[in-house]
Amino acid sequence: MEIKIRSVIIFSIFADITRKQMYFGNYKNYLDARINPSLLWEYNLEKLDYTKMRNLIVQRIIERGWPEDWFAMLNLYGIEGVKNAVQELPYLNEKDLNFVSQIFSLPLTAFKCYTRKPLVLTHWNS
Repeated sequence: MEIKIRSVIIFSIFADITRKQMYFGNYKNYLDARINPSLLWEYNLEKLDYTKMRNLIVQRIIERGWPEDWFAMLNLYGIEGVKNAVQELPYLNEKDLNFVSQIFSLPLTAFKCYTRKPLVLTHWNS
């Protein structure tokens, strides 16, 4: 059920993107948004350095976050900070890569994970 609901939210986000509006453009209206602690379950959030761990936090929110997590991330790092972090990520799956490419109006070649993608995907036993 959760996957279906998240798919509907993602679809509505994509519909807004195709109208050339940034879906999360109103993030400043959600200053009370907080990052879901389950996204960073293995870290002590009271001692976590959010500046040093920016790329990890951004990646987790892109891969598994809900809109409230996105609002919190954008309030924490700003649009340019998130753009810079996304471009430095070593790995994003195809769907998430295309999604952030559209949201931030960045070409795929601007992403480190796109330019370092393996040419041939092999199985572990081959």
